[in-house]
Parts: sequence; C-alpha cells; structure tokens
Amino acid sequence: MLPLDGITVVSCEQAVAAPMATRHLADLGARVIKIERPGTGDFARDYDETVQGMSSHFVWLNRSKESVALDLKAPGAVESVLRLLERADVFVQNFAPGAAERLGLGTEALRARFPRLVTCSISGYGSSGPYRDAKAYDLLIQSETGLVAVTGTEDEAAKSGIPAADIGAGMYAFSGILAALYERERTGEGTDVEVSLFDALVEWMGYPLYYAGYGGTAPARTGTHHAAIAPYGTFVAGDGTEVVLAIQNEREWARFCERVLLRADLAADARFSTGARRVAHRPDLHAEIAKVLDGLTGEEVTRRLEDADVAYARRRGLQEVLDHPQLAARDRWRTVDSPVGPLRAVLPPISFAGRTARMDRVPALGEHTDVVLARLDRDGPEP
Repeated sequence: MLPLDGITVVSCEQAVAAPMATRHLADLGARVIKIERPGTGDFARDYDETVQGMSSHFVWLNRSKESVALDLKAPGAVESVLRLLERADVFVQNFAPGAAERLGLGTEALRARFPRLVTCSISGYGSSGPYRDAKAYDLLIQSETGLVAVTGTEDEAAKSGIPAADIGAGMYAFSGILAALYERERTGEGTDVEVSLFDALVEWMGYPLYYAGYGGTAPARTGTHHAAIAPYGTFVAGDGTEVVLAIQNEREWARFCERVLLRADLAADARFSTGARRVAHRPDLHAEIAKVLDGLTGEEVTRRLEDADVAYARRRGLQEVLDHPQLAARDRWRTVDSPVGPLRAVLPPISFAGRTARMDRVPALGEHTDVVLARLDRDGPEP
C-alpha cells in the first residue's frame, strides 16, 4: 500500500498549481477525480503539442488521474459533483474568486454538508484584499512579488524559467492537504486549506525581502552569480567548459585558493578575506579566478575541485539532464501510458522503502466520465 491508498480527491482544476498538488496526492496513492470542461478540458491541455501532440505541462501534471467531463453550469452537473463528494476525502478547486460559491461548491456550504471533507482553495491573491479579483497568471505573480526584479542580469530582468508561483502554490496546497488529513485523524473533522500563488511566492522571496528591507537596496541581478555570496556562479575554463562554483564558507574558500587556483595568497588578500569583502570586490575576484582557469581545461579544473573537496557542478543543457548519469544510476525513469502511447516520465521525488511508485496513465479528456458517474447510482462506498 501507498500512504494515501483509500483517499479520494475530487478536483475542479486547471493550469498548473492545483494539478501539481493533486498529482502529488495521486503519486502517494490517492484516487484523483479530475473535473474538466467538456470539449476543451483543462486549458493546459492546449499549452503546446510537443509531447507527441500532447501538452508538456499536461503530461507532467496529470498522470494517475481520472478525467470526468462535466459542464458545471448544466442542470444536474453540480449535483453529480456533490454526490462524488459524499464519498470523497478532499475537494480541491482553483476557480476564479467567488465562482465556487456561485456554483454551490463554496467552503461554507461544503463544510456544513460534509464535515469530514478537507477543502482546498487555490487562488491568485487570496480570498480578500484589493487584488482578490485580479488575473493571476504565473508571470504576473512573479512580477508582483519581485521575483522578476531579482532574476536576470544587470542589464535585463527575467522571469524564472519554470512556473515558480504555480509550483510554489501547488506544493503548499499539497502539504496543507496532508496536514489537514492528519488533523482529521485526531479530530474527526475536516478543515479548509487556502493557498494563493502570491502568498506562496512572497514566502519564497524571504531572503531578498529581508535583504532589501534591512539593507536598503535590493539584491543585485547577477545572472548565475549570487548577490550576497562569492565566488558563486558560472566560470569558464580555457577550453570553454562551464563550471559552476558555490563556495559558501571560509574553509572552502581557503581550499579553493590553495588547491584549485594554487594561489594560497588570495585567501589572505584583504579584498577577499571575508565573504562580504569578496562580494564588494567581485570584479577583482573574478579576474583573479579567470587568470588561472583560462590556462586549464575543464577536465583539469574539475579534477582539482574534486581533489580539494570544493563544491561545483556542470551547467547542463536540458538534453544533458535527460541523460544525466545520476538519473540513470538510480533508475529514475519509467514509462507511463497516455492517449498518444507510452511516454517517458521521471519517478516522483517522494519515495517509500519497499513500495513501488504509482505511475499510471495520463487521461484523455472525459475518459472516465461514464464509469465514474455510473458508480454514483450504486449503494455503498466506491470500489
């Protein structure tokens, strides 16, 4: 058994945040019934067509779920959802603000009818405040929370290369639901979990906000380098190999100078003798490092770094990540079924000793509508 075997989740979801939360619940064994619009479904189905005609976002976030196509504005559709909720443990929705209440699926109504139900509402800015009804796509939240302001280079700001606000909100929803289920085991009652993309990403912006609030200036945009730590970022060997350094304490800095650069004197140089001084003299620091690395191949640099036990990484392209030796050595790849045939998928990041991860089919739109709704007419719990 997986930890959430026997738990049923009904989710009126689309895009990234809510599907992220429920896919992780499905990974742990929960049955997830995904309610989608007839005809079009979750609009993330149409973000792109790169996975043999399917959307990369949708394939990533929706395996192991059952798709039920329902027009919630049609007669009887909401009643069908309510009948599903009679047998469910969790209800997740990321409707526009106020839409759940208008449909009769708001938290208060569901709490009165199903006191053991855990409800989770995911929104852009939360259920109150002047931004409550504002559109809240990932880029907009990245902009409003300052993530764009601290990402990129000195010359140009940039958004994160992944949907950071959506992922953050989805993971807080996932952990909040788990906490609510644990609480229900003790109290016998469900509760409401509320997560917003804005609140999730503001939490992730903790270090830059403290830095700016108490330091008076925002952390500088430094590309792959770090506004408060040096040397930290991408450096280039003489043969063009890109090596990423992340030196975070004085012992490692001393080893780096002595055994990698073969310049023990730099550790005692007044410009570089503390972390703050290295940041203040970053151009000089980078110039000194470049003098040495320019004369070495990438293999020579990495050998010295390993011998000195200094942290480093390769800056890999995505094709290199797909073939990463760590993924291969740990057998992290599996195959999942889908409407377009078998697809490669990486195992869930949470694993339990002695138990096989759940890696079920990515559903076609409405694939499970008939069988799921037919079960509503049966007596007793869902099989």
